[in-house]
Amino acid sequence: MGEFKVHRVRFFDYMPSAISAMAFNVHTERLAVARADGTVEIYNFADNCFQEKVIPGKDGRTVEALCWAGQRLFSTGLNGEIVEYDLENLRSKYTVEAYGGPVWTISSNSQGTQLAVGCEDGTVKIFELVEDSIQFQSNFDRLKSRVLSLSWHPSGTQIAAGTMDMIRVFNVTTGHATQRMMVDRAAGANKKKEVAVWSVVFLSDNTVISGDSAGKVQVWDSQMGTLIRTHLVTKWDVMALAVSRDESSLLAGTSEGSVVQFQFISARLDQPDKEWQRTRTLRSHSHDVRALVHTDTAAVSGGNDAHLVVRPFMEKVVKGSKESAPCKITFPHRSLVSCGKKAGILLFQFPERLEVWRLGETHCVYACSLQGDDHICCSTLSPCGGWLAYASASSVRLFQLQYDNDSIALTKVKLPKVLRWANQLCFSADSSRLFASFSQSSVLVFALSKSEAKYVHTLKPKSGETTAVHLMSTSDDGQWLATANSDCEVHVYNLKKLKYHCTVPVYGSCPSAMAIHPTGSNVVMVHADQKYSLEQKEYTEWSRSLAKKGLHGSWLNRVAPVTHVSFSASNPDYIILHDMNMFCIIDKSLPLPEKDSDLCNQNQLRSMNEAARVKDSHAFKICEMFKNLLCVGLMEDHSLVVVERPLLDIATRLPAPVRQKKFAT
Repeated sequence: MGEFKVHRVRFFDYMPSAISAMAFNVHTERLAVARADGTVEIYNFADNCFQEKVIPGKDGRTVEALCWAGQRLFSTGLNGEIVEYDLENLRSKYTVEAYGGPVWTISSNSQGTQLAVGCEDGTVKIFELVEDSIQFQSNFDRLKSRVLSLSWHPSGTQIAAGTMDMIRVFNVTTGHATQRMMVDRAAGANKKKEVAVWSVVFLSDNTVISGDSAGKVQVWDSQMGTLIRTHLVTKWDVMALAVSRDESSLLAGTSEGSVVQFQFISARLDQPDKEWQRTRTLRSHSHDVRALVHTDTAAVSGGNDAHLVVRPFMEKVVKGSKESAPCKITFPHRSLVSCGKKAGILLFQFPERLEVWRLGETHCVYACSLQGDDHICCSTLSPCGGWLAYASASSVRLFQLQYDNDSIALTKVKLPKVLRWANQLCFSADSSRLFASFSQSSVLVFALSKSEAKYVHTLKPKSGETTAVHLMSTSDDGQWLATANSDCEVHVYNLKKLKYHCTVPVYGSCPSAMAIHPTGSNVVMVHADQKYSLEQKEYTEWSRSLAKKGLHGSWLNRVAPVTHVSFSASNPDYIILHDMNMFCIIDKSLPLPEKDSDLCNQNQLRSMNEAARVKDSHAFKICEMFKNLLCVGLMEDHSLVVVERPLLDIATRLPAPVRQKKFAT
């Protein structure tokens, strides 16, 4: 594999935000995840849980609840607004004031025609979905305390509402309460302390299940208004509930970090009647579990420790398969680090600021705070280190960097008004052009000079694609630009002629990383399912041989997607790529690994004689020395920059959990 000088960087102080809400669309297999800073992420569970879209947050806008209504995504928060998201352009589409104070919860009926929201003033409000908007329809009878949780009956005729000390069942047509169920306090609890019903689910047999701040999961008969059974799960809060599609399994998330499963089964084999029985406890979090989703095969949880955890049910998957492996997602599936490889400069992206660091320095040489409420959605540094650009949902900023010994000064450069916002930004290899992805997968081209940026052209795909671009890459010779979107399309443009060139053969998995080879006009793409291709209007010979032989099983069973691809200028046969747990150099001059061989065999090769080493060598050279990788980049002097963010550092900055595990307890 050769030797590299490695710059090991651990001063990127990135802190993932807590997960506050989740919603799963069973029809599209998309999981929406909201974080405490207002960011909304979309994961494709049909494509290896790949994070295909990110909608940046905004100061002052929290997200307390999410819900899907058909293909449309809505959220609510403590600012009292209902937000619908534009999933094509990755921004909020519009906001509607609920006029009930902070909105704690939102839920859609199974038909996807109505929304119900629960407000601080004790009202449940119904909104009707119309084309490109929602309209207020009705108010239910006002309750005496805030509405914390809602759940529709599958028929769409009733709604269960969880409040303080009480669960109410409403008739949707009349808006009147038909049942009132009082939630009792746990044994030994302070009688004056109210019990918050944090979550409710309404089953098709008219059973209501609640989770509350007294640590109880309770099963209710909503027709009679009576309590069927109480399960004391924890001494702390039950924060979230989720039920399976067939209503045979229930998950409860607690504030001590555990997820408890209940199943609707018979207590004994000779007893035909079924009841809700506690069957297992999953421990994947150190802090509150605030959001839960129950898919057909797995428990998906998230909370204050910022980890998104997917825990498969072993009875639902094939043992030893990739689907049976637990998955923990902490970092974005996109780069937050940009390298000025010719200048030895690094750019770190935070939601509200940017930091510029110089390799070899022990302090940040420049910090740039964002103006306005919108958070940063993308940023980039030119290869020469002389230009910096970033974009939010409402603006794009371009700066020229001037270096003076140990200090850096930034000069703002005005951009043409045609560029109002951007999803992705990229500089050309010679730093003379800026490319900005805009609406409908189009790309705006700007020529850069000492003091200005001049609009040149707009590149558009022939397909009429409307999905946002999430990857862009330019060739070193300045001739080619490649873009990728979440519909798995990769478009290539000729920058000399400023026109569309081709669309590479569409593969069924979304590209997670992409780059253009520096010496050959080949696009290298790595997909979310861990497969990759190298194309020039058609698959190359090497890519065909890879497709024919197949990738090694150990490679395919990796959980984390590859997030970056680069090349070695000194050796055109080297492809350098990395995910969160390793980086790999693929040597195309060597044979592909056999299926029964050891994929990670670098240590074994070192102990062999030369003849045996040549015999057992294969193309995949994997290094697992570095962990929690945010970036692996090759600099102009052929040294490697490895940016790590140790999970232990993140854990030490979290607030103390309500319960800390002690030895032998």
